[in-house]
Amino acid sequence: MMFVSGAADTFLLGVDGGGTQCRLRLRSGDGTLVGEASGGPSNIRFDPETVARSILAGCYAILDRAGLPRETTSLIHAGFGLAGAAQTSAREQFLASRMPFRSISLDTDAYAAWLGAFGGENGAILIVGTGSCGLSIVNGERTYVGGWGAEISDEGSGLAIGREAIRRALWAYDGRAAMTALAETLLDGFGRNPEMIIDWARSARPADFARLAPLVFDYASQRDALAVSLVEAAARDVARIAERLLGAGAPRLCLMGGVAGALQPWLPPYVTDRVVPAAADATEGAILMACQAAANA
Repeated sequence: MMFVSGAADTFLLGVDGGGTQCRLRLRSGDGTLVGEASGGPSNIRFDPETVARSILAGCYAILDRAGLPRETTSLIHAGFGLAGAAQTSAREQFLASRMPFRSISLDTDAYAAWLGAFGGENGAILIVGTGSCGLSIVNGERTYVGGWGAEISDEGSGLAIGREAIRRALWAYDGRAAMTALAETLLDGFGRNPEMIIDWARSARPADFARLAPLVFDYASQRDALAVSLVEAAARDVARIAERLLGAGAPRLCLMGGVAGALQPWLPPYVTDRVVPAAADATEGAILMACQAAANA
């Protein structure tokens, strides 16, 4: 990790923002940790202004705990790795919020994760959390795979697992599929009333569906037929993303995100044999983005 040499009045803020939560880390210019905070969902495709306010609130919380005045934001170079940042309109709306930082570097959460994982060297990351997205960077050339939004993408993710679990529970309810213990539990959670499920699903966000994924994995470990079929399907989808990333020339792959650990044992060996641990997390990758922003400011 490079930091800003000779800059006692400089701070570096890294933000890793996904569909369920964001993580903030503030360091001084020499790399000393000032503090950390967390916030809510940070996909700027949905509500960029709310995400900006949440990030600023998290930054203020770090400054308050560190005994630093809130005006310190004028000394902060910020790196934002945010879900949805690949969408031009979302980036423009987010940046229009005019946050009070000295400089801002904005890119996708996948890019921040890659930068933290490999420090700029060749490799690929595959985020499997609320959503899913892969990024391979080889000799500076980016290859994105997936990540096209919850409506049409996010295969293998917590969102996809949770949404399909609800769908299949309804199949069991109306006799199109066998009733299993997982289906019973999901239906019981809504009073066995399909209308309640419809009302909930109408306003549910990706993170709401993704919160059902741990339940599915729990039942899969008990060999519940529905849960096993859901996890196996998710593993196939994630393996297809991994194949494309490795086929783009990436020599190694980092799996990341809240679902990745539970899903990894279900992936085929030709994927898991290429998996390596990340050198650092996505928040450190975002801090490296902040370093680059400071160098260009």
